[in-house]
Amino acid sequence: MRTASDISQPESLVLRPHRMQFVLDELPALAVCCAGGIYGGLEDMPFPIAGVAVFLCLSLVLLYRFLYLCRIRYRIGSEQLVCERGLLVRKVDYMELYRVVDFQEHQSLMQQLCGLKTVRIFSTDRNTPRLDLTGMRRKDDIVPLIRSRVEYNKRKKGIYEITNH
Repeated sequence: MRTASDISQPESLVLRPHRMQFVLDELPALAVCCAGGIYGGLEDMPFPIAGVAVFLCLSLVLLYRFLYLCRIRYRIGSEQLVCERGLLVRKVDYMELYRVVDFQEHQSLMQQLCGLKTVRIFSTDRNTPRLDLTGMRRKDDIVPLIRSRVEYNKRKKGIYEITNH
């Protein structure tokens, strides 16, 4: 049974980067890895072992980076924005929502073609003054959701912004 305090608290939302962001970030390395694999498989080429070595080493690096991207989680709670990342060593950044001051959405050309974006959040937090939510779907309207939670927390804590305009 839900109580009145449960209803006033917004539910936590968990976001993850889209996997296509990996391809966009690692496109040059993917091309070199494929070229090394093809070169290593060709007969009558000098140093085919070098091509295979490049392919294997780069494949391991790319696998690690892909798994790293898959383990990133952004959780938008009622009072905090939490970023969890890392594969072998996990790092968790907490950003109090009442400290958020501005937002920015960015799309590279490749992100535009794939329907992705990066949402940049600026805050007055000392440890995390800027948090980038990369690989978000363009159609997901994240900024208004975070903004409403920021305003709710500022009102709740009695924080008012004073400007010189």
